Amino acid sequence: MPEVLSITTEEKRVIKAAFDDLYKRIKPKLTAEDEIHFWRACNLAEESHGDQRRKSGEPYILHPIEVARICLEEIGLGPTAVISAILHDVVEDTAVSKDEIHNSFGPKIGKIVDGLTKLDGLYNVESPQAENFKKVLSTLVEDVRVVLIKMADRLHNLRTIGIMPRHKQLKIAAETSYIYGPLAHRLGLYGVKTEFQDICLKINEPERYGEIEKKLSETEQDRTIYIKMFMDPIKGGLKELGIDYRVAGRAKAISSILNKIKKKKVPFEEIYDLFAVRIIADVPLDKEKNICWQIYSLITDYYKPIPERLKDWVTTPKGNGYESLHTTVIGPKGRYVEVQIRTERMDDIAERGFAAHWKYKGLKDAPDVYDRWLAGVRDLLDTQHSNALEFLNDFKSNLFAEEVYVFTPNGDMRILPKGATALDFAFEIHSDIGYHSTSIKVNNKLVPMGYKLNNGDQIHVTTSKNQMPKENWLKMVVTGKARSKIRSAMKEEKRKAGESGMEALQRKFKSLKIDFEDNIDYLVKQLGFISRPDLYFALAQEEIKMAEIKKFEVIGGKLSKIVDKTEEVVAEPIGQVKKKEPNQVSNLTINGEEASTLSYEFAKCCKPLQGDDIFAYLTSAAGMKIHRTNCKNATHLMANYGYRVLKAEWQGVTKRNFVVDLLITGVDSGPGVIQQITNEISNNLGLNIRSFSISGTEGYFEGQVSLFVLNKDQLKIVIKSIENLEGVSSVTRIEK
Repeated sequence: MPEVLSITTEEKRVIKAAFDDLYKRIKPKLTAEDEIHFWRACNLAEESHGDQRRKSGEPYILHPIEVARICLEEIGLGPTAVISAILHDVVEDTAVSKDEIHNSFGPKIGKIVDGLTKLDGLYNVESPQAENFKKVLSTLVEDVRVVLIKMADRLHNLRTIGIMPRHKQLKIAAETSYIYGPLAHRLGLYGVKTEFQDICLKINEPERYGEIEKKLSETEQDRTIYIKMFMDPIKGGLKELGIDYRVAGRAKAISSILNKIKKKKVPFEEIYDLFAVRIIADVPLDKEKNICWQIYSLITDYYKPIPERLKDWVTTPKGNGYESLHTTVIGPKGRYVEVQIRTERMDDIAERGFAAHWKYKGLKDAPDVYDRWLAGVRDLLDTQHSNALEFLNDFKSNLFAEEVYVFTPNGDMRILPKGATALDFAFEIHSDIGYHSTSIKVNNKLVPMGYKLNNGDQIHVTTSKNQMPKENWLKMVVTGKARSKIRSAMKEEKRKAGESGMEALQRKFKSLKIDFEDNIDYLVKQLGFISRPDLYFALAQEEIKMAEIKKFEVIGGKLSKIVDKTEEVVAEPIGQVKKKEPNQVSNLTINGEEASTLSYEFAKCCKPLQGDDIFAYLTSAAGMKIHRTNCKNATHLMANYGYRVLKAEWQGVTKRNFVVDLLITGVDSGPGVIQQITNEISNNLGLNIRSFSISGTEGYFEGQVSLFVLNKDQLKIVIKSIENLEGVSSVTRIEK
């Protein structure tokens, strides 16, 4: 609940000015009824939020006003969404009810506001975050505006996140990276997705973000001059085409640059495509493809293209509706330049995605990619899931960033995520084809069902009514649709097979004269099963005997476990922090408490060392684990199990040694390389090496060294010292 402190007269003036400014921006789009609803929403939101304040201290009402402005101007939504955005927190944070919104603004706005309101009382579920994500995502097929407003809400929260405590920033960034960023990509919101990624990087890796930001700033003037030099010879040709156009030059997103640095294992200075030149033509729809290719031809008359870098998303748009022609050419001074060629319509869709798509829906030849994707989402929602986490993981696989384009035997194209298999394709065509697949041919050649598809593959699936999904099929698929359908079929088979077990159990309960419904869930839990069908199936397969019931007695018509009085039974709640007597001065605090009094371990997946940004995660069975905030598992843990994440901080210094792994690359000059590196680490720096492996080929070497260091500062000295050695190109800490 937001903090409360009386709003001052000056702040009231600021609020009025904000409402007036929003009205001025939206006025051209308002009908008479919209205008009544707009001002009614403004008055209700201002009155309801009253003296509430954000963590920054500003009046809370300024937040929904800004969310509404983002919806209008940055995402391109209309009056209904703007009014809903103004009201998006009133049911959750004030005394206003859902019925009041519905009665005052009608069913459409009422439903959107309800979709934006978090679920209450989520205490007995595995992941409250996943339950709320599921509620919002479930609205996609009914009214996508709920999700788009949620995007605007998240964007404003991230823009103003600096005032939040560090551990809360990390949780919010994890949620954003886990679901909101990929969802923004799938909905074609390029600008929103990029800002999400950059702010999350700034939170998770502030040092690296700062380094790249500084280097981009230092080279900005050089880029501006270079873009002018690049465009000068092309302008005449563009004028001859007789089209209106504009040129935009932009640096790549900081997060994108860092991904390339990590992926290619090269420094900032060696990333050749730090910026892109975008040429945007204003032409009618029927001339778009022709003009884009003419511009491409014109550019390649002056600059040599790199053939393998040509990406044609004009002929075949991406799965999120993105259309553009990309090429990389060798520009002046031998520099690589990425050029993006598109039209104003394409640029509108590229920046505003789904919202802009509806403006062009129905136009001849206009892409209609979202309907197919939403049909897949609807299919996923119709499938039974064990819990919200299972649904969320299946849904997330539908938000793929990279794609493969494959074809049916009739030549119809299907877009699947990169890494999708032949069996994924079968389920993509139709659930029944997937269920009954017996063999699959790709390009007329028989392949395993787990064969990974490539662009241009043509797939033919052979089916048989006698074929049914098998459990190992789950290892052969990556798409949410295929996974959920296979799981659903397996559950149905298990249900049928378990009917005899259920009937036997019903007879047993009847003989004990106890009610089945009152006792079955207790028995399921006590015997360690996840669900009733699992218990029934185990009984039917005789994996568990009916004699197990003898371990229970009946008290007052209820089953109760018989406790051995000779044994002391200590029941600890799941997730309880185990205490221990302090035996050393700790260099850690967890939730402000000395970690020496708690039982914890450093996670093996990311090997934290003193000085790293860290958090504590309370596992359900293995105690407390300390992870780095940029650990590969951090996003998943924080996004889905935020309630188990605790604040962890280093305190003072420690003499403890931490293990760190480094990747070293450079020029292979023979056996002397090993001696040079080991001498620097052992003799000059005085550190112990745990392991060292190296391999070299064709003048290049790559080595991995594991060594002991005290803290992050010492690690920086080690990396700098090794980088300064002759023949060494790069030294990076291995991110597990």
